[in-house]
Amino acid sequence: MGVAIEPIYLTVAAELAERFREDAVQRDKEGGTPKTQRDWIRESGLLKLLIPEEYGGDGGLWSDVLKVVREFSRSDAALAHLYGYHFLCMVAPHLAGTEEQKRYFYELTARHHYFWGNSSNPLEKSIIGKHTTRGVVVNGSKSFSSGSPDSDLLAISWNDEETGEYYEGIIPTSREGVRIVDDWDNMGQRQTGSGTVVFANVWVKPNEILERPYSGQTVFSTIIPLLSQSILASIFIGSAAGALEEARAYTKTHAKPWYTSGVEQASAEPSTIARYGDLWTDYQSALSLVEKADRELDYIWSKDIDLTEKERGECAVLIAAANVKAGKTALDITNRIFEVMGARATSSKYGFDRFWRNVRTHTLHNPTEFKLRSVGNWYLNGVSPLPGFYS
Repeated sequence: MGVAIEPIYLTVAAELAERFREDAVQRDKEGGTPKTQRDWIRESGLLKLLIPEEYGGDGGLWSDVLKVVREFSRSDAALAHLYGYHFLCMVAPHLAGTEEQKRYFYELTARHHYFWGNSSNPLEKSIIGKHTTRGVVVNGSKSFSSGSPDSDLLAISWNDEETGEYYEGIIPTSREGVRIVDDWDNMGQRQTGSGTVVFANVWVKPNEILERPYSGQTVFSTIIPLLSQSILASIFIGSAAGALEEARAYTKTHAKPWYTSGVEQASAEPSTIARYGDLWTDYQSALSLVEKADRELDYIWSKDIDLTEKERGECAVLIAAANVKAGKTALDITNRIFEVMGARATSSKYGFDRFWRNVRTHTLHNPTEFKLRSVGNWYLNGVSPLPGFYS
């Protein structure tokens, strides 16, 4: 029986993840923008993984992208977030734009290895757009603008000053009037640049305005929340994997057995061995559900505009369940690793707490309670989740 050959993109991703690991702890403490590491990703070619071959990309699947997200999360969940949300923003013209916009932005990204950023928070009506014969002029600011620093293209949103209608558009981040504020100072995901972007009389050209964001002419145009939840689920379970790996290495090389345990090495202590068995089993269970959801996401993505409401609903429920399971499992694992490492492992020099802080920050992105209600209502009452900004 032959040995399976790892896809080249995963080999590249694993090599990058190891490079990220070298100073991940220090960068987490410093915050700011990981410019050097972002450029490594640009140079790797991984930013065009999902783009169809006809537009100059690699023709990969969403499950391929999510494998890379999990690989990056093993060492640096912030860079994993930036990478995953690059694609979340990049596919907006595919979902909600015209054929011309889809081709233009895919080809532009593939040709220049552009990194996409986000300044589109649909629940925050803080940017107002004024329509003119030359396009739209937007003013205001957006928070939670993940990936905006050092991005090449920026997905933005606004509400029309007259109708209040919600719009989205794509602009160069360098456009006049765009100011990225370095004010992200949260306890986790410290290098995602998820702070504020200010817009002062910023022009959005007619061909940069998307025609049906989140809802409109097709079921397919409503799946952005499914993509976002899938990315976060992979960040969660990838972080759990990274925490387990670092804990294992520490336990085998640094941890001390309890003085009454009767063993000379912490790795020989029966309760420690059992705890690792429990943690690994929980991780594998959650990973299996995430991978199942990834396969379903590949399927609905392949349906494109032929996607049905039933197919979307079934996939939305599975992804919500995977997101919840991955989040709960990751929170548990990133907390319990300290039980198998001991008190010395809490030293800030190791940075093991970053895994929990990153997962905890992101699991608050859209509350577990409401995802569980969607799953439960589908199972109990046969009601599919209503398409919205987070479902």
